[in-house]
Amino acid sequence: MRGDDIQTASMFSYVSCEARVPADHPLRPIRAIVDEALEILSPDFEALYSPIGRPSIPPEKLLRALLLQAFYTIRSERQLMEQMDYNLLFRWFVGLAMDAPIWDATVFTKNRERLLAGDIAAKFLSAVIGQPRVQALLSDEHFSVDGTLIEAWSSMKSFQPKGDGEAGGNDDDSGSSAGQDAQATPTTRNAERNFHGEKRSNATHASRTDPDARLFKKARGQAAKLCHMGHVLMENRNGLVVDAMLTHATGTAEREAALAMLARMEGRHRITLGADKAYDAAQFIAALRDIKVTPHVAQHNNGRRSAIDRRTTRHAGYAVSQRIRKKIEEIFGWAKTSGGMRKTRHRGQARVGWAFTLTAAAYNLVRLPKLMAAA
Repeated sequence: MRGDDIQTASMFSYVSCEARVPADHPLRPIRAIVDEALEILSPDFEALYSPIGRPSIPPEKLLRALLLQAFYTIRSERQLMEQMDYNLLFRWFVGLAMDAPIWDATVFTKNRERLLAGDIAAKFLSAVIGQPRVQALLSDEHFSVDGTLIEAWSSMKSFQPKGDGEAGGNDDDSGSSAGQDAQATPTTRNAERNFHGEKRSNATHASRTDPDARLFKKARGQAAKLCHMGHVLMENRNGLVVDAMLTHATGTAEREAALAMLARMEGRHRITLGADKAYDAAQFIAALRDIKVTPHVAQHNNGRRSAIDRRTTRHAGYAVSQRIRKKIEEIFGWAKTSGGMRKTRHRGQARVGWAFTLTAAAYNLVRLPKLMAAA
């Protein structure tokens, strides 16, 4: 018998979001790990908010929503709020009831700024990898490091001469001298630009849209772009992120960031560090050996003398590190495709760095359930 196409709404609903989510859904184990990390961060949240006044968006719900944005490649906070309005899975993960009102996108963004001021993204990453069941999956001896370019949310037309009071920032490494300055009359917001006749570099120009962005390219033959540089320290057992940071895009940023992340490691004994040819510099190798880090760095001996000699390459572990260090490209690949970090949606080094670190934590959360199940 054919049923009638009658659309009626019940006055009351007795089914919760918890009952709607399958018991074997991949987000369930991720939610458990996230809740444990947020419980650790509760004192940090308490210090960020005033004890009086009108209640704001709970920081726990705010962070869970931002993780969903990375998990499901949602482009903006406005689209995230739209999804949370009708997606029961999103409501369950964030911790909202079926009839709870959704926040305004502008209010959501303003509340995110408070977490940025408290450096919550880095603390959240530490809280995730600091859990005992996660620590059992990490190597405490072998690590890898690398950097990647993150395209800035600014046009090449915004890269204009300094000194007019509208552009800020400076850098001692221009990275490249690609492109030419514009000599166009600003009759419209997106006027024609002529870049011929004058060189541009970070020493003389800066972006008016994002002064922290730098004109840079990583290899010959590539186009120079306004970008930031993200860095990741990975442990070699399962390829999980143990630290992440963002810097200006310069020729020495990768080596400087590697030393900074190694300095933040607690209770460190002698370890190995795998890296590509960009890290093969005598000063950097000497700095690693001074802090008891064995440099498993790829040899860069094309027309020059490598700082890595036979006392390092003769060991079998050197070849193993060179093979495993390439897994770090999987982190960058996920962050740029699913995590939305190929071209950042934020401006300023603080905001872009916060988003990059949270995306690195999201990558760990995606992989941890399967790793825990296998262990």
